[in-house]
Amino acid sequence: MNALFGGPILPTLFKLAVASVLVGILLAVFGIQPIDLWRNFADTVAHIWHMGFDAINWSVRYILLGAVVVIPIWIVVRLWTYLVERK
Repeated sequence: MNALFGGPILPTLFKLAVASVLVGILLAVFGIQPIDLWRNFADTVAHIWHMGFDAINWSVRYILLGAVVVIPIWIVVRLWTYLVERK
């Protein structure tokens, strides 16, 4: 039996139960219900895929917004440092 479960039965069942609870909480955070996973698995994968790209789109937008301010300031500071060290 140990070979089938990959170790002692009770600790293995406990680890599976803990992992199931953690995955269940994660799925609940994203609003995914267990029946939805079985009804239309392809739609679930597509939904997760689009959520990932929405997150990338969101982060790129804010990175560019911040870069509009940060990069010119960084250039000015680098030029200022170069000119002061040169003298």
